[in-house]
Amino acid sequence: MRFEFYHSGLDDVPKLSVDGTVSNSVHFSHWVGNETPTEVKADTSTEIVLNLVGSPNKANLTRGIELVTNNHFDTDGVLSVWAALAGERALELRDKLISAAEAGDFCEFRTEEAVRTSIVIQGPDQAGPGNDSGSPLARLLAGEQVDEARAYELVLPEVERVLTRINDYEHLWTDAWKKVAAAIDSFERGNSQVIEFVGSGLSLVTLAPEVFGPAGFDPTRHSAPYTAIASYTKGSLFVIATPLKAGWAYRIDYPYYSWAETVVRPPIERHDFSQLLDELNQLESSSEGVWQTDNHEMTSVIKFLGSHGQFAASNLRPDEVVGSFEVALSSQKRAQASLRAK
Repeated sequence: MRFEFYHSGLDDVPKLSVDGTVSNSVHFSHWVGNETPTEVKADTSTEIVLNLVGSPNKANLTRGIELVTNNHFDTDGVLSVWAALAGERALELRDKLISAAEAGDFCEFRTEEAVRTSIVIQGPDQAGPGNDSGSPLARLLAGEQVDEARAYELVLPEVERVLTRINDYEHLWTDAWKKVAAAIDSFERGNSQVIEFVGSGLSLVTLAPEVFGPAGFDPTRHSAPYTAIASYTKGSLFVIATPLKAGWAYRIDYPYYSWAETVVRPPIERHDFSQLLDELNQLESSSEGVWQTDNHEMTSVIKFLGSHGQFAASNLRPDEVVGSFEVALSSQKRAQASLRAK
């Protein structure tokens, strides 16, 4: 098999669309709208490809197509492509591949090595301003910032070594890993906390100030320490509160796997919070920002933002915000039950 990063010149060419979903292709992807064969479906695209590689029905599933493509660069995409090209040899690294893919796409912590592998390939787990510099490994190998197609060319030959000798790349993962480790340690010591509201499916995440600062995440620039949060929450909606000098920074997120089509992880219902936004803004006494819908990230729902799009200080307490969401979710459940009863 051979790989070519997707471009319009491939539109009329039969191909295997690995991770991304593009036209005129056989899909092996977890992206919504995929047409992946049921017998190989899994939660990450990397696991889907591994199921394909190990399937006795591989020839029929691939329809004899040798061209592999993807339309974006990230950990799951790179590992999916590499597994497709490596074939059965990839099965020997199955656990490492899947764990690293879950770290990259879902911010899940299976092993330290998996998180570090994802950092080396795609960069830190949090997406946002200041974290858009691309693949650390590709940048190192090229000596400059490169586009996604070139990043694949540079990174694919290094994948097996990254998976099996991650400490060789310590200079690429150490700074980002320290931030993740500090956030996890904050939860372990109980300084950052999670309260689960089982009835509504809400998880209230309160991040301690120690998570931030010169060596940590910046609450006004970075989105959140996703890997740490995902490790300690069980709900279907996260209310994430961060103390600021003049109040609280807030962001509301769905679980970080919820953007994908999954088999093992349960589907997450998306809600209409337009009425709740109006109510939150009526309750809000701070003039620094506004409660607003924010979908710049794949799982973000609502944030309290200032005029320049940065997190601002809200005067609402975390219990007030959670209470408003509980009422809204309860109201939606009653409305859905009423519709089903008719």
